[in-house]
Amino acid sequence: MTQPHGMLFVATNIDAADEADFNQWYDHEHVEERVAISGFLSGTRYQAVDAERKYLGLYETASLEAFTSADYHAAFTRQTEWSVKNLNKMVNPMRRVCAISHQHGQGSGSHLAVLTLKAGIDVASLGIWQNSVQQTPGYIASRLLTPDPTLSSPLPRETSATRPMHPMLLLSCRDAQVCKTLAADAAQALNADVQLYSLSWQLTKQEMAHG
Repeated sequence: MTQPHGMLFVATNIDAADEADFNQWYDHEHVEERVAISGFLSGTRYQAVDAERKYLGLYETASLEAFTSADYHAAFTRQTEWSVKNLNKMVNPMRRVCAISHQHGQGSGSHLAVLTLKAGIDVASLGIWQNSVQQTPGYIASRLLTPDPTLSSPLPRETSATRPMHPMLLLSCRDAQVCKTLAADAAQALNADVQLYSLSWQLTKQEMAHG
């Protein structure tokens, strides 16, 4: 049986005084370091349009096994001083390692909605909703993220007291208004909270291979 793709989901705020250095680190060291790890396929950065945390990083992997590999664990023994400094300056961070399922559509749009499914997932309702929007102009794709509690260890400044492992639906759209409208519809149909983001940039393993 084919293993589902995995995704590392990291969202955070950062103090204004640290923001410039945080973005330099993310753009010029951190994403490339993570995508270079065996089994990682891409790293994508988003910035909040209307969300609790300003910055979101999504790292797709070939499977969840990428997060238990020797190469992945070795990355944490090679943390640069720059990485340690910025990881410890994250404000209210959230880290989840998730399995990807119920992929619908293909591609990535300029806007993303993250829908946290507070009462869990009703697969039948999700399928009905996905099929109902597939011809909507501006809809690109959607997929379900199911966090793995064992793999989702907290970041240095992440609270360990209450870390709900709710499934999340990622909704990708061509523009902001379509994303907002479809996210509101999905929130009502699936009992979800909505966070809205815009695409900043992406790095893929294929691009790294070509230098």
